[in-house]
Amino acid sequence: MAENTTRRLCFNINGLLGGIIATVLLLSILAFLVYNAVLVQAGNATTYYQIVDEQNIPMTSTDTQAKHYKLVK
Repeated sequence: MAENTTRRLCFNINGLLGGIIATVLLLSILAFLVYNAVLVQAGNATTYYQIVDEQNIPMTSTDTQAKHYKLVK
């Protein structure tokens, strides 16, 4: 019978080291997305707007809807 001569290392890129690299990569992507989500939320939470002429806003076009509010600074 032929012996299995392939080396099986637990620190191979397909083994434990690959799992650690994948986990660190996914956690860093998650941290980046959460950080950007917090920045976007903070930016939108401090941007106030006032609706102008709310009785005549048509519900069919987003272009005309955008003309009915203005940013308050």
